[in-house]
This record gives sequence, C-alpha cells and structure tokens, in this order.
Amino acid sequence: MKARDILLQEAEDYIKTCYTELGKTEQETCARLEEIRQEIDQGGTYEHTFEELEHGAKMAWRNSNRCIGRLFWDSMVVRDQRHLEHPEDIYASLLNHIESATNGGKIIPTISVFKPPGPNSEGVRIWNHQLIRYAGYETESGIIGDPASVTFTKTCLDMGWNGNRTDFDVLPLLIQSGDSDPVLFNIPDELVLEVPLTHPDYPSFGDLGLRWYAVPIISDMLLVIGGIRYTAAPFNGWYMATEIGARNFADENRYNALPHVAELMGLSTASETTLWRDRALVEMNVAVLHSYKQAGVSIVDHHTAAAQFKLFEQREAECGRPLTGYWNWLIPPISPATTHIFHHSYDNTLVFPNFLKRSEINDISR
Repeated sequence: MKARDILLQEAEDYIKTCYTELGKTEQETCARLEEIRQEIDQGGTYEHTFEELEHGAKMAWRNSNRCIGRLFWDSMVVRDQRHLEHPEDIYASLLNHIESATNGGKIIPTISVFKPPGPNSEGVRIWNHQLIRYAGYETESGIIGDPASVTFTKTCLDMGWNGNRTDFDVLPLLIQSGDSDPVLFNIPDELVLEVPLTHPDYPSFGDLGLRWYAVPIISDMLLVIGGIRYTAAPFNGWYMATEIGARNFADENRYNALPHVAELMGLSTASETTLWRDRALVEMNVAVLHSYKQAGVSIVDHHTAAAQFKLFEQREAECGRPLTGYWNWLIPPISPATTHIFHHSYDNTLVFPNFLKRSEINDISR
C-alpha cells in the first residue's frame, strides 16, 4: 500500500473508534473523515483536533500492555503543545509539566504532546529517557551515579554540561526541534521534588544516603494516534514502589544497594541459602513506601496496584473491549505469585493508539 493509503486507513480506524467512544453521530464521523481525506490529499498528512488528541492520548495509556496502572487512564491531563517550535519555548513547557504534574507531591497523571514530524518537518524530539533522571559517570574506580545513564551523560558532558559527580545529579534536558541541533537546558533544583529514603525500623538506613525523585516522566517514547507519530510526548503517572525499591536500587547493573541494606540489617551474605537478598529486598521496598508516604508523595504498593489492575480488567470487560497485556511486565518484580496477575495469561497484541519505543517503530505491522 502507498503511504497515503496506509495513513488514511489508520486515520479511519482511529476516528471511527474515537468518535464512537465519544458518542458522536455517524454523520459527524463521516464528515470528519472526509475532512481528513482532503487534508491528506492536499498535504500528505492531517492534524488532530484537540478532542481527538486528548482522547487518543488517553486511549494510548489504556492500551499500554506493559502498564499495571491503567485503571486511571481517563484521568490523565492532556497538554496540547503542538504550537511550540523553539527549544526555549519547549523547555519552558517541560518545566511547567514537571511543576504541575508534581503538584507538591499529589502527583497528577499528565502528558504534553508536541509538534509531530510532517512531510517537510522533523517535529520535536526530547533525547532524555525521563525528564528527571540521575547522571552516571564512568570512572577508573567504577561508575558514580546511575549506570543506566552513562551513555546519555557522556553526550551531555561532550556538549559542555558539568555535573557535580555525585550519585544523584539531575541530568539536563536535551531538546531538538526540526532539523536544528539539540540544545541543553538545566532543570532548576526547586522544581525537582526528591525523597530521601529512611526506614521505620532501621534508623541507620538513612545513613546510606539514598534518595529518588518523585515523578517518573517518560520522554523518549513515540505516541501513535491514527497514523500520526508524535515524537515528543512526555507522560507520567506515579511510581509503584517496586520500580524504585526492586529495580532502580536493587538491580546489580543499577545502584546495587541490596548488599548495603543486608549489612545494616546484620544479615550474612556468605550464602544464598540465608535468603539475604529477599529479606533486604523487602526492607528496601518498605523504606521506599515509608519515605514517600512520610514526604506526602503519591506512590502505590504492588498489591494495591494489582488490585487496581483487576478492577481495570473488569471495567474493560463491561465495556466490551478485549484486554491486552504483557505478562512479563505486568507481574511485579517482588512476590508476583501473591497477585492474581501471576496466575493469568494475557494477549500481548499491540492495539493503537499506543506508545512505542523508537526501536519498535519500524518493526510494527498493522
């Protein structure tokens, strides 16, 4: 099929579903499809109305197979930022996203959608994996900070950025608009809400000096709605504690903090049969939940998240929508067998609208 025909088909599929869910009449749907056909014939693409963009972004969250938190898909705040072109304006918008989504700790699920590529435009791209992320520095004695950020940190350093070389340096934003070179911008310290980790039963836990930021704002995925690929659409919910406690701090290729937790707990690490990793892992997650709640920052434990996902499953069934999900990602990384998700299978079919990694964009077939 020609590119024009593929885009038109994807647009028709989306508009019909979107307008049905929004309660539009058949006449309104047909009229809108005719407008889109004319736009595509004249310019090679088409532009979503805000209503189409808003509902499509929410549907993309609803269709995200890897996300356990989809119960709240319809509550997401959608910020239409497609009118912004200059990196400075995009930067200001991203700072506003961080501030409004953080909301003093009462986190608001939010997405900011920027100008997509067109036949004669490259659109907007944010190079960061997340808007807020810690740097990782390679040194002769090992990595300082987050090993997952080493490559991006090198890019920032090569462009003239200078971090403090601590374990928790917030990386700058790297923004590219059109075919111009990407530009670095620092995030003001006062906009980054961080949570120092302490433990209710181990006072010395605080001596580890661990902390994490409040809001995970994914910024390197593409939002695909009706054939339009938005290359910059950072979005956030709130953390599930295991993302921090069982992955970011527990993984050996990340902060690898479990041996330190085991030591302060007085556990022997000489043998795996003591299950020191398991015991330290649980207490690490206790610390995360305790610290975020003490700081008044939104967070959810994996048992509550699984119960919320079960309610999401029920509501989707009531709406007559087939449920899709990626089992490997939906099960929590700690005590998965204690959740209903572990004992179910899920259809991992990719349904649009959706979010895609850049590496996936050329591999999809529809």
